[in-house]
Amino acid sequence: MSKINILVVEDEAIVAKDIQQSLRKSGYNVVDTVSSGEAAIKAVEEHKPDLIMLDIMLKGEMSGVDTSEYIKKNHNIPVIFLTAYADQSTLDRAKVTEPYGYIIKPFKEIDLHTTIEMALFKHKKAVEMKKERDMLYNLVVEGKDGIPDIHFVKSQSKYIKLKSEDIWFVEALKDYVTVNTFTTKYTIHSTMKEIESKLPPSEFMRVHRSFIVRVDKIASIDSSNIVLENDKKLIPIGGSYKDILFDKLNLF
Repeated sequence: MSKINILVVEDEAIVAKDIQQSLRKSGYNVVDTVSSGEAAIKAVEEHKPDLIMLDIMLKGEMSGVDTSEYIKKNHNIPVIFLTAYADQSTLDRAKVTEPYGYIIKPFKEIDLHTTIEMALFKHKKAVEMKKERDMLYNLVVEGKDGIPDIHFVKSQSKYIKLKSEDIWFVEALKDYVTVNTFTTKYTIHSTMKEIESKLPPSEFMRVHRSFIVRVDKIASIDSSNIVLENDKKLIPIGGSYKDILFDKLNLF
């Protein structure tokens, strides 16, 4: 079995050397060690590592969070943040990049190994699930807006066919989203952006960073909430979505 290739991005030389030694003792291959976000991007292009260990508080023009954002956008490589200290605003920004783990400095070798193995396992499963979703997505026929009208969602060990017209709303919950019909809720590992791209825009609308609703299921709207038919579910309206929502509705 080939060794896992890891890129280390750490601007403290002593810490970087310690990480290298610990990784090699644990059986991993360190493809490179760099000290800046810019160098990290070049190293990713050159070595295409299996995993990146990234200092969250890098000095220079690109912070660790900036570097992680770029990697997430341009490469499908799991990132683990290294941190000794970070203020709350930095941690909040870091969460948005959806890292595969955090390691607190100073660290123990067992913590390093465990975090890496969990990150690799989680990333592998995410890749497999995306392949399965894409395969099923390509099997269905196109509906309105050139987007398939039939979707498949994973429930326990099988995939369930779900029509667009049966979906009432979609809600974001941390690393997952829930696809809600009138009677059933399906929890899947995905993002709101990905789900939104697979729903007909003439029928669905993002009304909040955490909610997508089927427009024809809306029963009423007040200044800050939507009420869905029958379900009586209250869904908040995000300030940046309000004008777009009202423009889309047939108001008198």
